[in-house]
Amino acid sequence: MHASAVVPAAGKSERFGGNKLLVEIAGVPMLERTIQSLLEGGVGEVIVVLDGGQKIGEAINLRAAIHSFRDPRVRMTTNRAPERGMFSSIQIAARDATGDPILVLPGDMPFVRSDTVAAIIAAYQQSPSIILPTHSGKHGHPIALPGSLRAEIVDADANETLSSIIKRRETRELQLSDPGILRDIDRPSDLTQ
Repeated sequence: MHASAVVPAAGKSERFGGNKLLVEIAGVPMLERTIQSLLEGGVGEVIVVLDGGQKIGEAINLRAAIHSFRDPRVRMTTNRAPERGMFSSIQIAARDATGDPILVLPGDMPFVRSDTVAAIIAAYQQSPSIILPTHSGKHGHPIALPGSLRAEIVDADANETLSSIIKRRETRELQLSDPGILRDIDRPSDLTQ
């Protein structure tokens, strides 16, 4: 069974001051780096959830700039109500994910290394359970979720979060040397840390 990945990318980027997903890091758009890390790490399917209320021009620019959208392993879907939060995007993508495990990596985490993704998949294959990657004592992403949680995630009500679902389950921490698992980009200053 291949691994799937869910990439929530429907946020408004308000703290950033513009569409951060297209900001180039070493000449590559942020979202492209995030997707490539997953593919190079061994994920067989990536489902990216974009803002369904984007202006047409913005949506066209994003789709044109992200070369990974031409890869048959990568699919796009949209969240028509992204104001409900990231978990609503995870629910939309989980519905279509076919793999086991399902990795969750927000689109604004472009510094996760591909060998980290591979290590998380390998840890899951050794002992299928929720894998929480950690660095310096802090939990990060991508989180690996058993495919058996798919229905619970998809059917969860509006009061649920991914954290609340995870707290009800047994988890396993995976210590990693990759500080990228903690580094999400919310503001322009986050790119220079």
